[in-house]
Amino acid sequence: MKKIYDLEERTFLFARDCRNLIKLLKSTISNIEDGKQLVRSSGSVGANYIEANEKLGDKDFIFRLKIARKEAKESKFWLRLLKEGNTDNTTISDLIMEADELRKILSTIINKSV
Repeated sequence: MKKIYDLEERTFLFARDCRNLIKLLKSTISNIEDGKQLVRSSGSVGANYIEANEKLGDKDFIFRLKIARKEAKESKFWLRLLKEGNTDNTTISDLIMEADELRKILSTIINKSV
């Protein structure tokens, strides 16, 4: 899988792929509830990254990036729960890795901006 270096596009694809995953899972109570949380947090990564780029100042920029990073960590949590409750799915494992990579990228940007 070729990595995309446009972070706005990469966060969009992450949110899209999380939504596509949810469509494939069985409709159990835990999948539905964890899936709802994943949809929210995965979309919030990209939305907050976009907000950061439309910054109102340096403090706002870092604040938005920290929220995006928090949402990436939260997405990883929901993905791990979904992985536990479903047959090992390579898509879930790939998304867990992507959530962690996004978190690391955002942390690097934050650390270099402070």
